[in-house]
Amino acid sequence: MKMGKGQNRFDSALFLVYLWGGCDMDSEVKQILKWEKALSYAGLILCPIVNFYLLEGYTHNGFTEVRHWSQFFNILLLELFAWILFFVFRSVAAALRTETGVLMVFGLINYYVYTFRSLPLVPWDLLSLKTAVSVADNYDFTPTARIVMVALLFVLLLFLEGFCKLKLEKSKWKGCLIGACILLALTCTFTNILQKEDFQNRHRMYNKLFTPVFMWQVNGLVLTWVMDMPFLTVDKPSGYNSREAQELLAQYENESEIVLKEGEMPNIIVVMDEAFSDLSVLGGFSASEDAMPYFHEMQKTEKNLLTGYLNVSVCGGNTANTEFEFLTGNTMAFLPQGSIPYQQYVKEETDAVPRYLKSLGYETYGIHPYHAGGWDRDKVYPLLGFENSLFLPDFTRASYLRKYVDDASCFNKIIDIYENRQAPAFIFAVTMQNHGSYSESYENFTPHISVEGKNSFSLSMYLSLVQKTDQAFRDMIEYFSLEKDPVMVVFFGDHQPSDTVAEPILELNGTTYKTLSQDMRDKRYQVPYVIWTNYESEGGKMDTSANYLAGEMMRRAGLPLPAYHSFLQELKEEYPVISGQRIADSKGERAEKKNFGEKLKQYQKLQYYEMFE
Repeated sequence: MKMGKGQNRFDSALFLVYLWGGCDMDSEVKQILKWEKALSYAGLILCPIVNFYLLEGYTHNGFTEVRHWSQFFNILLLELFAWILFFVFRSVAAALRTETGVLMVFGLINYYVYTFRSLPLVPWDLLSLKTAVSVADNYDFTPTARIVMVALLFVLLLFLEGFCKLKLEKSKWKGCLIGACILLALTCTFTNILQKEDFQNRHRMYNKLFTPVFMWQVNGLVLTWVMDMPFLTVDKPSGYNSREAQELLAQYENESEIVLKEGEMPNIIVVMDEAFSDLSVLGGFSASEDAMPYFHEMQKTEKNLLTGYLNVSVCGGNTANTEFEFLTGNTMAFLPQGSIPYQQYVKEETDAVPRYLKSLGYETYGIHPYHAGGWDRDKVYPLLGFENSLFLPDFTRASYLRKYVDDASCFNKIIDIYENRQAPAFIFAVTMQNHGSYSESYENFTPHISVEGKNSFSLSMYLSLVQKTDQAFRDMIEYFSLEKDPVMVVFFGDHQPSDTVAEPILELNGTTYKTLSQDMRDKRYQVPYVIWTNYESEGGKMDTSANYLAGEMMRRAGLPLPAYHSFLQELKEEYPVISGQRIADSKGERAEKKNFGEKLKQYQKLQYYEMFE
């Protein structure tokens, strides 16, 4: 093996020392090179181990919280990665520094993703990079002391890895290529083994995708990513047959009858309000003011109102998934946890509520007062059947709250569209006013609602924003209550805010987000909803889930239901709640995939047919 420049830089000093001591130059140099070689190989073994614990150290103690077998598998994956890089770069220092640098950044990104949306980074988040960048400047990236300490330890490790001098000769590139290919094949085989359910069960690897935070914390981030990889695509349900799915749908064709006469189809306005939720579902707390006084009064006194809790599949973020469930009738329960259908699966014209209502004679509008590319809405909305899409450039006269178009301006835009319609209108709006983060101060808005026993700026900001929504919602309802034409308003939140906001409420009730019971965890996925009409309609209370809400909306509007939603209306009687967080039957008992009833299996097959065939 030849000595490179890095290996010769100590020669001058060694020459003087050896000359003074009368040592054998060749034997001493050989001894030094031997130690360097040993140090380099030791680095290849030890540095991946340190990398694993530092990677987990951004948020928790990997040594005590990650299960023992999972620690071993994470480290083994990092060892294989380091050796592959060694054969690629033919330099130990380059290989180790590359792995360490990647993991340093990877862990830091995961920390902020988890902080902002209460979910860890998952493979399909890479598809959401454009959306993440568009809202990044609205979050506080100030590092904690723990983050600074872990980052400094990563930097120290990068420095120490520079002492691993071993390099392979360029002439040995063929051997290096063969070695890299062998190790890559070995890594692929190993990851395939790690993805086998029986292997996971034998080695206590947690594989329940519906609790991604716990899965990451007990499996480790690298292993969790490996376990997530198979879910980048959706497999056909067991026993699936496209012809049988068609025949099943045919049984539900023309099942519903039109209640309203032609020309009396109500205008339908749907508002999915960003982070709108009633945190009292998590437990009691005393606030200086009610954050949603009009909404609460409406729920108590309004006769033409259906209300209750909507069970959604996301918490703290991933708004587009609630949107997807509502507009299509599909559920995230049958898709990978954390996946984004808008970006992964909606690539061509798709059966959805706007397309169906368009076929009945409705004008269809999709509204979002922010960047058109968020969650690829500019591409997805036309595929779902929206004839008209309005985004931030269309809100030229809007007022802002913090950095976002406020809900009052969004609701005024709805009224403008309604007043200029040429036919019954279906208007679907996704707001932005209450979007996180809630930790920064702004000159144009000062939070004023406080919670007794907790001095939380984020909680105060959130509740104060919700109150502004409540006021704007009141104004919109008052406007439509005076209209002669029939109008239906559907209003619901997309998800609850992040753990940073909810944590003070949980603490007041004797728990934390890390120690939530299953029942309390389910409540983190509940938001209030209302279906209101300015004409006489059936009122009541009903808890449901986002996949059912549009069908209920159309049924109450007196419209004929498409076959898929007719099936869902029947399924709802047996399973009133189906979401990515939980599936509950009419008795409130949870249903797991291994014991799905026949109706759930049919739903899973029909959804696959609707989405992919």
